[in-house]
Formats: sequence, structure tokens, C-alpha cells
Amino acid sequence: MAATAVWQPRDDGLAEICALLEQQISPSSVVDKSQIWKQLQHFSQFPDFNNYLVFILVRAEGKSVEIRQAAGLLLKNNLKGAYPAMAQENQKHIKSELLPCLGAADRHIRTTVGTIISVIVHIEGVSGWPELLPALVTCLDSNDLNHMDGAMDALSKICEDIPQVLDSEVPGLAERPINIFLPRLYQFFQSPHSSLRKLALGCVNQYIILMPAALFHSMDKYLQGLFILSNDPVAEVRKLVCAAFVHLTEVFPSAIEPHLRNVMEYMLQVNKDPDEEVALEACEFWSAYCDAQLPPDNLKEFLPRLIPVLLSNMAYADDDESLLDAEEDESQPDRDQDLKPRFHTSRLHGSEDFDDDDDDSFNVWNLRKCSAAAIDILSNVFGDEILPALMPLIQAKLSASGDEAWKEREAAVLALGAIGEGCMNGLYPHLSEIVAFLLPLLDDKFPLIRSISCWTLSRFGKYLIQESDNPKGYEQFEKVLMGLLRRLLDTNKRVQEAACSAFATVEEDAAEELVPHLGVILQHLMCAFGKYQRRNLRIVYDAIGTLADSVRVELNKPAFLEILMPPLVAKWQQLSNSDKDLFPLLECFTSISQALGIGFAPFAQPVFQRCMDIIQLQQLAKVDPASAGAQYDREFIVCSLDLLSGLAEGLGSGIESLVSQSNLRDLLLKCCMDEASDVRQSAFALLGDLARVFPAYLQPRLLEYLEIASQQLSANLSRENLSVANNACWAIGELAVKVRQEVSPIVTNVVSSLSLILKHGEDVNKALVENSAITLGRLAWIRPDLVAPHMEHFIKPWCLALSMVRDDIEKEDAFRGLCAVVKVNPSGGLSSLDYICKAIASWHEIRSEDVNNEVSQVLNGYKHMLGNSWAECYAALEPPVKERLARYQV
Repeated sequence: MAATAVWQPRDDGLAEICALLEQQISPSSVVDKSQIWKQLQHFSQFPDFNNYLVFILVRAEGKSVEIRQAAGLLLKNNLKGAYPAMAQENQKHIKSELLPCLGAADRHIRTTVGTIISVIVHIEGVSGWPELLPALVTCLDSNDLNHMDGAMDALSKICEDIPQVLDSEVPGLAERPINIFLPRLYQFFQSPHSSLRKLALGCVNQYIILMPAALFHSMDKYLQGLFILSNDPVAEVRKLVCAAFVHLTEVFPSAIEPHLRNVMEYMLQVNKDPDEEVALEACEFWSAYCDAQLPPDNLKEFLPRLIPVLLSNMAYADDDESLLDAEEDESQPDRDQDLKPRFHTSRLHGSEDFDDDDDDSFNVWNLRKCSAAAIDILSNVFGDEILPALMPLIQAKLSASGDEAWKEREAAVLALGAIGEGCMNGLYPHLSEIVAFLLPLLDDKFPLIRSISCWTLSRFGKYLIQESDNPKGYEQFEKVLMGLLRRLLDTNKRVQEAACSAFATVEEDAAEELVPHLGVILQHLMCAFGKYQRRNLRIVYDAIGTLADSVRVELNKPAFLEILMPPLVAKWQQLSNSDKDLFPLLECFTSISQALGIGFAPFAQPVFQRCMDIIQLQQLAKVDPASAGAQYDREFIVCSLDLLSGLAEGLGSGIESLVSQSNLRDLLLKCCMDEASDVRQSAFALLGDLARVFPAYLQPRLLEYLEIASQQLSANLSRENLSVANNACWAIGELAVKVRQEVSPIVTNVVSSLSLILKHGEDVNKALVENSAITLGRLAWIRPDLVAPHMEHFIKPWCLALSMVRDDIEKEDAFRGLCAVVKVNPSGGLSSLDYICKAIASWHEIRSEDVNNEVSQVLNGYKHMLGNSWAECYAALEPPVKERLARYQV
């Protein structure tokens, strides 16, 4: 039988590919890189092109390392997409060429081979490549540095990208691969070569989260290895030791508990490491310790030594990027890369806003921020107990004079802000002294002291507002307000940003306390609006929106609107429909339209039309970007839908004149069917808002809307679908109370979906449970005959959910439904009577007389039905429930 011919490259093909690769990596700009790329893509059509690439990487000794590496990287990218469809003999050929090259003399070649190996393992696991593991083991055991390094490099990439692959059964192997490698990795902890120590420790660290049996059972050996490496001369190794202790603390704290004192002692020392990355990794330990709920007493005795280290690490490092940014004057225009990506959150009905404290838009995590976060967490765990160790240091730093000590002063102000919540009890008696000290710092000559003082003052805002009843407290609140407004108009971009963010925080806390100052606030905000560059403009929009949310209808005065609206409208007209700077402006208008209510009417027509145009443009861009003249970006649709919701909420039935002549009905239906969950989420929010104020408009396509909304409730309720289901559920309820009997076709399906959601209430969010309970009640009120027959399936979780809903008109509707189904099918509620009683007792006061009468009839009906057993049933209720039910004389 003839031997299979070994694949060989053709010389001309080889030369052509090498020449292309050489041009591709050449720094010269004469070559058209896109043409070369096209040529290489064209070659990818040939079945053995990847064989050429592996040949160049592994065997083209005469070529430069750069060309060989370029061939390897192209091969890696090709395999990611094409490997599964490749001919088997080509797959085999590539794999057999790679293994002998693990020990290549040049490290660049070895690491490229390691990368390609991990890509193949990612695609077919280790079982598809039986020769791989024995080859890795042979290299690791070889004692030859190149071979050991090449195998460790490949192994580390597998552990990083696909760790689970080594911790699973492999056909033909007696044990899991991790059991074979772990003892060898531990041995390398003691290698004289730092590259091997680093790779070995990095590999084992990847398994802390997975915690395979092999690691669990050899934990002592691992810890012993960590202690040996803890004073390694190489910073990267020390950093990995710290990372290991942090991960173990988060994932498996009981493992380090016996060694806790030693670990804490070590972390405290390394927190002062001259290498900032090592110190940063060590600093993560304190937050991890607090989160793991390890005994706080152990940590308490470290505080007097730990706090000075954290505080000294809170000063800006000399190479901190923020020091350069801080010099930026307002006259310098922002570059595109200065603009952080922004994320619009779609409207959600019945939810609490998520808080995202973000005092620093330059979100590079560093030792300074990590140390401040640690002090913040310690202040929340130990409260005022940290003050004796901390306050003398803060006071000493604050009184350090001279320009060269500005970073110390800045760090002290940051520390005050960091403990502002956790240590408030201890700080409260000194609040007015602290604020009196901080106010002059708003005018400090150093911009970063001005900016941090804005943030720290905003952390004390809500406590100042509590004090605003007494004249001194009010006077201080006013000084903080005016101080922040003054800083809004700073010439330094960094200070503008800090002041604007701090002011938005104070607005949320102060709410109606701002009303007396509205004129002056608006003048400052609009002045900032006129002078800010693009990036900080976004924060002004946010501050204006927050102001509108905080003072609501108080904003609706001609004098205020004259200051606020003209500049916003001018900006609105200046931006094109596909300009992303529209996003924050659309959000800002959403808040303003809700706050002004009918007062927004004079501005409503152009705003409504613009939203419609944007949605239409984007729906076109989705299918044909060329004729739309814009790239599709669904955030335009989401922001526009949310603004239309704001208009509907603000204008109420006044929206009729805008909507009736438009094609919103068809556009909205399309959005309700969009594949993107955030588009659907906002679309159903708008559907519900329109149902409340202008249901007749939806009439022609009502059944389609109901059908699509009900489908959202039976979908797979993953995290992003939960919010869609929540809004769809709310919209069905709003439609139901307006169109009454016309919801009948979907009632049975929706009720069965809602009863499932209520039964699994712990798996979904609070808003969805509440909305489900209310919508179920509204459907029961309209069609009790369809809902009552199934009530025993859901009455318990339904009543539980209703008892968590706050008293309002929606809860009244739901109770109309509860009473209606109980009347139709009283025996269906009998076995859950105690739950029905608890739900009724959850009312503080039922304002609607007819709902109150219905409830009274239900209770008296059961009392009559049960006869002598009622007393026993009633006696079993909890005292607070009985107390509330007493008003019904049962």
C-alpha cells in the first residue's frame, strides 16, 4: 500500500504569499493595505491556503520572524471561522506541524503557536486532538527552557480562555487533564525561571472559580506555593499572588481562614509595594474581605496600620493621566475619543431607578480609586470606629500648606467624601465645621482640589437638607448650592464636569427645596450650556433633566421657560437626525415634557414630528443604509420612543391633535415586534401611555397590539426580556380598563402566563410581579367569567403580590377584579381565604367607596358561607390582619 503523500507547498505560491505578508507588515504607507488584505482574503478560498500559512510559521527558517508571525496570526484568524468546515487531512496536517514547534528557538514563534493551539482546542476540545496533551506533558518534563516555556504558554492560554476543557472527562484518559497538569504546575512555582513561575501561577489562578476536585484536595499545597512566591523578586508574580488571595477570599474564604492573619499581614505589606500594579491588586483584598463577611474583628485590629496606607495611596500618582487632563482649558474642543460611550436605559414602568454613583468620568481603575473604595467599604462596615485612626490623618493632610502639598490636601478631601455615608453618625455633629472648611476649597487654585471638593460636598448634600429647617443649616445649604453653581462656570473642563455631576446629585436630594432658587439655577445651567464643549454638554443635559424631575410642575412658569427653552430649541434645530449628540438632548426633553405637562404644548409639535422622522429614518437605515444616508443605530429609536412617552404623559389627552394625523400607530406596531429587547421595551411603554390618554387611536390595530403584547409574557424571561414583559404586561392592563370587553380574545392566554409569573415570583423582578398582579386584577374585573374558573391555580401568589402593592388607583382596579372572581367562584378562593384576608388588610385606606363596599361584601359573603367555622378561621389570622379587618365588622 502506498504511503500517503506529505503535503508540500509550491514554490511560486509560497513566494507570492510571503511577498504579500511582507507588504502587509511593512510600515511604508505607499502600499495600499486594503488591496493586500483583499488579495489574502482571495487566497483564503483555496483549500490548502492555511497549509501554506502553517508552513511559513513553522518551517520558513530563511524568512524574518515578523513575516512568520504574521502568517501565524492570519492562520489563527482563518481557523476561528473556517476550521470546522476544513478537509480533515488539512486539519490533521496543521495540527501535526504545530506540535514540534512548541519548543521553537524564537519566543515570538512559540507564543504564536500557543495562541493557534488554544483556538483549535476552543473549537474541538482536547478529545479531538489526542496527541496534544502527551506533547504538552513531554515538553513540560523536558528540562529544556524553550520547550517548557512553549508548553506553559499554550497551557496558560487554554486555562485562560477555556479552563473547563481541562476539568472534564476525556475519552481514553484515566483521569481529567487538570489532575495531570496541577502537580507539574505546583513544581514550576519553584522554577528558577521567572517566566515559568508567572505562567504556572497564572494557570492555577484560573481555576479558583471553577474549583475542580484536584485543586480542592491540594489546597494546602497551593497555599504553601503562594506563600513561597509571596516575596518573589518579580512584580508580575507578586501581583498574581495577591490576585490569588483576593479570588480565594471572594470564592472560597474558608480555605484561607486558618491562615488569615498571615494573609492579612502580607496584604498590608504589599499594599505599600513600590510597583503600583502589585499594590493595586493587594488593595482589592480589603473590599473582598468585607464582602466575604469574614470575621470583622480580625480586620478591626489592622485598621490603625491599614488606614494610613490607604490614605497615602489616595494621593494622585505622578503619572496619573488625570493630572494631564486637569490642565484642559474649556476652549479646547473635545476629540471624538474623549466622548465616553453612553448607555440610555429604556423606560420601565413601576421600577425604582438604579443608582450609579460615578464621581469620576475617567474610569481608569487605579490604586487611588481602589484605596478610596476600600475606605468607603470600611466606613460602611465599621462606621464611626474608623474615625479615631482616620480623622487625625485627614486633619494633618488638610492643614499641610504650600503648593507642593496640594496632592495631600486633595486626598484628604477625597477621604472625607468616601466616608461621608458610612461614618455619618460620627461626622454629623461636626457637619457644619466640615462644610465650612470645604466651601473655600471650591475656589482653590488647583483644579483637582476644586473638582474633588464638588464631589465631597455633594456626598453631604442630603444631610445638609435635613438641617435646612434651622437658619444656620439653611444658610449652609444655600452656600453649597451657590458654590456648586459658581463652579459650573469654571474655565477648567474637569471642574465643570465634577460640579455638574455634583449638582445633579444635590438636585435629586433637595427636590422641592430648589424651588426658591430656580431662576438662578436655570441661569447658571443655561450659561454652562452655552460655553461647554461636547463632552460636558451631556452632563448639563443630565442636570437639566434631573432638575425637571425634581421640581416637576414648578418649572412651568413663563419666566423660567424663557431662560430654559430657547437655547435647547436652538441646539435641537442645529443637530441632524443622525447626530449622536441628539441622544442626551432627547432624554433631557423627555424629563422636561413630563415636568411641564400641558405647559410643554407650545414646543410639542416640532418635537413630536422630529421623533417620528428619526424613527422612520432608522427603520429605513436598518434595511437600506445607503438610501437613508445613515448607519442604523437603534438607540435613536429607543430615545425617540421614550420622548413620545414623555409627551403622552405630559400632554395627556392634549396629544390627540399631534397623533391623530400621523402614522405612529403603524410605526409603533413595528417597534413592538423589533428583535432588539430595548426597542420593544420602550415601544410597550409608549403603547401603555397612549392607551391611557388616547385609546381610540389604537382601535384599528388593537387586536394585533394585544396579541403581540401577550406573546411577550410567555417568552423566555431572560434578564433583558423581563423588562419587555413588564412593560407589555402594564400596557395590557392599561388597554383593558379603556377598551373593556375588546380584550376578551387574549384574556385566557394572558391569565395563564401571569399565573406562571406570579408562581415563580422569586425568579423575576419586583416590578414585573406587581404589574402582573395588577393586570391580572384588571382582566378579572372586566371578564370575571373567563378568569374565575382558573383562580385556584394562582389565588395564593396573586394575593401575596397584591399585598405588596402600594395603595393607589391601580390597586383599586386589581381589587375590583379580585372581588369579581370571588363572587363568580367563591369556592375557588375558600382554601386561600387567609391570603385573601391578608391582601385586604394590606390597604391603609381604600379611598374608593365602591371598592370598599365590594371588599366588605366578599368578607361578609365568606362569613355567611362558612357559618360556625368562620370564627375559627378568623381566630387563626395574625393580630395586625384582624385589627385592619375590624373596620368591616366581621
